Amino acid sequence: MRKHPWDDAREAVLATALGTVRLGLVVGTSGNVSVRLDQRGGDLLAITPSGRLYSTLDSADILVCGFDGGMVQGELPPSTELPTHVAIYRARPDVRAVVHTHSLYATVAALAAPEIPPIVDEMVVAVGGAVKVADYGFPGTEELGAKVVAALGQRSAVLLQNHGLVAVGISLQDALAVAELVERMAHIFIIARLLGPVHPLAAEVVEQEAQIYRQRHSL
Repeated sequence: MRKHPWDDAREAVLATALGTVRLGLVVGTSGNVSVRLDQRGGDLLAITPSGRLYSTLDSADILVCGFDGGMVQGELPPSTELPTHVAIYRARPDVRAVVHTHSLYATVAALAAPEIPPIVDEMVVAVGGAVKVADYGFPGTEELGAKVVAALGQRSAVLLQNHGLVAVGISLQDALAVAELVERMAHIFIIARLLGPVHPLAAEVVEQEAQIYRQRHSL
């Protein structure tokens, strides 16, 4: 049977969603994953459905829809966080994939700190600087999407106050790697704060490493 052009993307979204479970970044039906689809004459994405355990899905359950929410393929309702994914894609042409998790330490940081400062070299190269915390917005709303975009800026990760983490990337693999890295950085940051003052990298080091990030994203 001949494959549809979007079948590979839908399979990759599901594989990435299962990856968030395998890495312990989500539990139950939390979190969501999407990828931008190339389409002449319109903006499309493939996204996980709402309220379903990833282990029960197959690639046909991954939705293809327009940025306006119009359904192209699939029968299940898309993730309730579709407005946030769309807001990011519209604001950031370099972003090809979005991974939203409710991972433990990132969520703790989103409750207790204004940001995760640039504390480790690999974080700056992968994320572009500090991981800011977006002001609270009710889940599934355009308001939340606007606040996420504002706090994300040109970086690759943002914490959502009282909610979780959004990681973006130039591919699904990249976005998942960012989500995993930020969870590790949040863990390190929380432990370091228990031991005493946290010392971020020097400003000149952050700028040099952020330049590497910007070159990779062509920013």
